[in-house]
This record gives sequence, structure tokens and C-alpha cells, in this order.
Amino acid sequence: MSAQDIVSRLPALPPVASFGKVAVLMGGSSAEREISFLSGKGVLAALQSRGVDAHAFDTGLRPLSDLQKEGFDRCFIALHGRFGEDGTVQGALELMGIPYTGPGVMASAIAMDKVTTKRVWLADGLPTPRYVRLAPDQQSAAQIAAAADTLGLPLIVKPPREGSSIGVTKVTDRAQMAEAAALSLRYDPDLLCEEFVTGEEITVPVLGSGADAIALPVIRIRAPEGAYDYQNKYFTDDVQYLCPSELPEEEEREIQRIVLAAYRTLGCRGWSRADLMIRASDRKPFLLEMNTSPGMTSHSLVPMSARAAGIDYAELCLRILAAASLDYAASQRRVVEPEEKAA
Repeated sequence: MSAQDIVSRLPALPPVASFGKVAVLMGGSSAEREISFLSGKGVLAALQSRGVDAHAFDTGLRPLSDLQKEGFDRCFIALHGRFGEDGTVQGALELMGIPYTGPGVMASAIAMDKVTTKRVWLADGLPTPRYVRLAPDQQSAAQIAAAADTLGLPLIVKPPREGSSIGVTKVTDRAQMAEAAALSLRYDPDLLCEEFVTGEEITVPVLGSGADAIALPVIRIRAPEGAYDYQNKYFTDDVQYLCPSELPEEEEREIQRIVLAAYRTLGCRGWSRADLMIRASDRKPFLLEMNTSPGMTSHSLVPMSARAAGIDYAELCLRILAAASLDYAASQRRVVEPEEKAA
């Protein structure tokens, strides 16, 4: 789909005044707190530059109940990782009736857990690398080593409920398995060992919901020595990003089709970003994960893809904010009468 086609399918933006008082949720208490501040400050500045009554709100320091007390009308979630991207904040906002950006409670919770995500995708016939999950009672030295026998080398060891490549190790020798497991277990009690797909790393953002969801242009990622890790993602300029991807048109369309299917299968809405690998041997794409609150830093990929589609950073923030909603609309909420409360 061309940039012109993408823009033509986007809904008209509502008046800025209709957004009301907006909280940009940032910081939080996850291992990605530092990155969340980078995302949140960028979003805050962009919204304010377009006249939105937007305010920073650090969920790591302030109770969410302050959102109600201070009369916020909607929230832009710029949190990453646990207690922000996993359905917990979304659930609290549902209870308070404050619309928020991104997927709802269930989709956020599923997508945060890479193992559960894989199970859902596989049930719908979507391609994802083979894996072994090791629960806390399955992590003896022998069981960890056996994962390498099952999946072969190289493989990836990572915490199933973290992002930004935190705690991730590419294992090329069985002797590395114990150290890789120890690093991952610093962030999650479970271990995810995943088949390593040799090929090209790509990412695809999505905007919208249901049948109206649109896949933005594919980005190809070329990192130094193939190490697209935490440092290279956010703090260096050594990574090369190709957007337009320069992939054959038919291949890009097929990747976007798979990503939209993966997005809808998880029940995502608003926006998200899928990460994939294209296997070099046969050009088959494999889904790695769905990020339901993607980064919005100067190095982030959703703004880059949107820019290739003719959407600048500030407009992107407005469009994400305009799609803020609730799983259960206020009109569906049952009002509890005073006499019922007393009973």
C-alpha cells in the first residue's frame, strides 16, 4: 500500500479541544522506566505543540487515583513493560472510566507474555519460531541444557514478559546456556528458549482497530553484527533502518497481511508494533512479538514508519490519542444505586 493510500484510509482527526485534559503516563516501575521517560517526554511535547492540554504523569511515583481527582479525560499510555503494558494499568483505567490509548486489558495481558502470544498465534495458524518454556520447577541444569538439544543452536534465551531486548541472550554454544538462563531469570521466573531464525529482522506498526486497522510500511533493521540489543536500540546511531524496506512489493504485502492477522487475533486496537524475522533460506516471515505500547523515542520505529507514510510525529501522537477508548463504554456500565451500596 502506498503512502498516499495509507493516508487516504485514515479517519479525520477530531478537534483538539475534544480531547480534554490528557495525562501522558510515563516512567512507571518496570525495567523499562528509563525508556518510558524518553517516550513520554517526546509524546508530551508533541501533543502540547498541537494545543492539547497534556500533562506528564509518572505512575511510578503517583497513585492512579490522582487521575480522577485531577479531572483527566483520557490517557496516552507511554509506559513500557510490567505495570503499564501488561493490562494492569488498562484495568485500573477501565474501572475509573478514563479512555486510554492502545489495546485493552486482555490483549495487553496476552501480548505481554510471549509464550501466551505464541500459543494464540499458533492456534490460528500464524508463523512463529519454535520454543521451549521452562517454568520455575523445570529449570535444572539438565532441563535448561535440553532446550538446546530440542531447538538446536544458535537459539535465543529471554524472559517471556520483558521488552526492549532486556535479559535477552543469543546462545551459540551449549556452555552459554546457564549464564543466559541466569540473566533472563533476573527479570522473570519463567524462561523462554526460542529457535533462532537466521535472516533479516523487520518490524511493522499498525494503526486502527478491527477491519479498519492499517499496517504501516515495513522497516528492515541492520544492526552491527546482528546485535539489535538494548544499547543499539536506544543509545547509538550504528543501526541502519531501511524504510521503505526495499523488499519486493509482493513480499511486503504478505508480511503486512500476516501482521494484521496477528494484531486482530490478539484483539489489539488503537496501535501496536509487530517484530518479525524473515528466514534467509526461504524468505518465510516469523512473528516474534507484538508490542502494545511501542517506543516513541528519537530512535523508535513507529514514528519512522509513520513518517514514510506521510505522517509526522505530532500527527501520529494525535492519531493515537484520538483512538483512546475503553473495553467497556460508559454507556454499558451499570450504575450502583446508593441503597445497593448500603446493602
